[in-house]
Amino acid sequence: MVGRAPAVLDTLRRPRLVAGAAVLVALLAYYRVVDALPTIPTWADVVFTAVVLTPAVFLLVLLALPLMHARGLLPIGLATALLAYVLVEAELDVLANFAKLAAVTFLAFWFLGFFEELSWVVIVACVIPAVDAISVWRGPTRHIVEERPEVFGALSFTFPVPGEGAFQLGLPDLLFFAIFLGAAARWGLRLLPTWVCLVASFGATMALAIYVDPFGIGGLPALPLLCVAFLAPNADLIWRRLRDERRRDGEPDAEPTK
Repeated sequence: MVGRAPAVLDTLRRPRLVAGAAVLVALLAYYRVVDALPTIPTWADVVFTAVVLTPAVFLLVLLALPLMHARGLLPIGLATALLAYVLVEAELDVLANFAKLAAVTFLAFWFLGFFEELSWVVIVACVIPAVDAISVWRGPTRHIVEERPEVFGALSFTFPVPGEGAFQLGLPDLLFFAIFLGAAARWGLRLLPTWVCLVASFGATMALAIYVDPFGIGGLPALPLLCVAFLAPNADLIWRRLRDERRRDGEPDAEPTK
C-alpha cells in the first residue's frame, strides 16, 4: 500500500514550485552575466531594480507562502543560514545571496507563529520604523555601514545593476517583508496588493537613497516605508480585525447577575 506523502511535499508539487524554480533560474542567470552587461545611467539602474529585479526576487517569497505552515521551520532556517555562511566563506556570493533570502524567509515564517493576534503585528509595524531610523541615523547600522562595510555586505542581500554597482537591503528588511506578507495571508488581508506595496516600498527607498540621503551614509532605513506599505492597503481590514479582537476580549465570561 502506498501512503499519502507529507503535506509539505504536496505543497511543493504544486505549479508554484515550477514557477519558483523558473524565477530562480532566471535570477541566477542574470546574476551570472550582470557584470558583462553595458553600464546604464543611474536613473535606469533605479528603475530596473525597482520595476524588474526587486519584484522578481520577492516573487520567490510570495510563491513560498504555503511553506509558512510546514513543520521544522526553525531548524530548516538555521541550517540554511549556516549554508549561507559557508557559501560566503567560499566566495560563492550569488548562491550565498539566495541562501540568505531563503534562511530569512523560513525564520520569518517560524517567528510569525508566535503572533497570536493581528494587533501584535500592527504594534510591531508602528514601532520598528523609529528603531530602524535611529539605528541608521546614529546607531549600529551607521557604524557597520561606515566602519565595517564587509559586515554589512555579509548581512545584506545584493541587487546588482548592469555593468557595475549594486543596491543592498539588510537582512532585517527581508525578515519583516516575509513577516508582513505572511501576516497578510494568515489574517485574510489583501495579499497581492500588500505584496505589490511592500515591493514598491523597497524601490522607493532605493530611489530616495540615491537622490535624497539625509543621513549622509549612502543609504536610508527601509523599514519605515515597508511598514506603511503593509498598513496602507489594509487599513480598513486591519481596523475591523482590531475592533473584532477588542470585542472578543471584552466579552464577559458569564451573564451578569440580575
